[in-house]
Amino acid sequence: MAFIENIKNDELNIKNEALSGLTVSLALVPEAVAFSIIANVSPLVGLYSAFIIGLITAIIGGRPGMISGATGAIAVVVVALVIQQGVEYLFAAVVLMGIIQITIGALKLGKFIRLVPHAVMFGFVNGLAIVIFMAQLSQFKFTDINGIEHWLGGQALMVMLGFVGLTMAIIYLMPRLTKAVPASLTAIIVVSAIVITLQIQTRTVGDIASIAGGLPKFHIPQVPFNLETLKIVFPYSLIMALVGLIESLLTLTVIDEMTETRGRANRESIAQGVANFVCGLFGGMGGCAMIGQSLININSGARNRISGIVAAVGLLLFVLVGAPLIEMIPMAALVGVMFVVAIGTFEWASLKIFSKVPITDVIVMVLVATITVIYHNLAVAVIAGVVISALAFAWENAKLVRARETVDENGIKHYELFGPLFFGSVTEFQNKFDVLNDPDEIIIDLKESRVADHSAIEALNKITERYAKVGKKVHLRHLSEDCQMLLDNASAIIDVNHWEDPHYKVPSDILA
Repeated sequence: MAFIENIKNDELNIKNEALSGLTVSLALVPEAVAFSIIANVSPLVGLYSAFIIGLITAIIGGRPGMISGATGAIAVVVVALVIQQGVEYLFAAVVLMGIIQITIGALKLGKFIRLVPHAVMFGFVNGLAIVIFMAQLSQFKFTDINGIEHWLGGQALMVMLGFVGLTMAIIYLMPRLTKAVPASLTAIIVVSAIVITLQIQTRTVGDIASIAGGLPKFHIPQVPFNLETLKIVFPYSLIMALVGLIESLLTLTVIDEMTETRGRANRESIAQGVANFVCGLFGGMGGCAMIGQSLININSGARNRISGIVAAVGLLLFVLVGAPLIEMIPMAALVGVMFVVAIGTFEWASLKIFSKVPITDVIVMVLVATITVIYHNLAVAVIAGVVISALAFAWENAKLVRARETVDENGIKHYELFGPLFFGSVTEFQNKFDVLNDPDEIIIDLKESRVADHSAIEALNKITERYAKVGKKVHLRHLSEDCQMLLDNASAIIDVNHWEDPHYKVPSDILA
């Protein structure tokens, strides 16, 4: 097993892994509670989800060191389902979400994450950095007795800003002194000790919600098992599955670049699916990889599965026995940690390359980041970026089609094509031919070209028809095997002539 193999790894630093996991578990608490509130479910639902998903993906996932749990991306999707149908339908949707993700992983579709352009990655990371930063601003607000939110002011604001600044200062300065203990964990402990010892009035984890509870219990969703239920939950399950996998696999790619290693996308897809399937059967809200907590873990020195397991188990222990202590942690400390994560997540280098990359890449980066920030919908943001990048690529390649014209000793005209022949280049292709003035027989040489799609087949058919109308004949030469197969398969709807290149038998010593 991968876990046993990691245990035997000589480079494994159990102390760093354990302390990194503990730091992450502390950061998971307010996030899980906040996302539960967004999804309109009990805080314990979010905490149990973070434990179950985090533990399973840590053990069988495709990216050691990556942290998964209840996320805002999923919470935003499910809130409408909870309000309209109730929490039991949410649990059923999460079970189905897991089945969809397992299917995607089993079909090895996770590899398609490689099609995401770098510009989309920049936009995704920058958008998430802004979202992480903005999510912390709610801690600088309070709600009055009328339910109206106001910004903190006066001494309360100064205390909050002071401890946030102290937390960030410790995280940045401590590595210069020692790396024996994760700086984030040290900062949380130091700030908490100051607040508790001096009895300073500031918002704590306990002010958000109580996190005390028991073990998660097995619970089959109490919904009718019929087609009507499937119609209700399937749209939500599909969106949740896609959003969860996109965020997880993009986070995996980011960590791959940071650690100069390579995770396994299909394995991670299956692990996310198994985790969500089990999560739904234990009354969870579903989730996926969390880039903020994953970066805390990686930056704290974790590279192994142990850190993720410690984070998940630590979170459960907080719920079971450590709630009174954890609820005393000041939110300022956790906000400071997340501010550092947001600053570190943002690709500042992307701002410097705006004038050095194609304008399309700049547009994609800004668009993906904007959609992520405004709508918190990573699936739409990434798909929009990929579509625009693909269209830009198609447009640029459409302009690459060119032809070299020659006439041989037999009076046959040759058109030697260069560049791909596909839907974007067929108009340019049609304009290359002089049908009326060409000789009675022409050859279109595709040695340096490729017939890529149905539009290309139709273009070849139309050009032969144009020549046929004036009594002239067209031959296709040097078709690759896949192009020949494509044309042969389409023989029922088109009529094109292609020459087979001659094959010569050459004597060899084998025949002797």
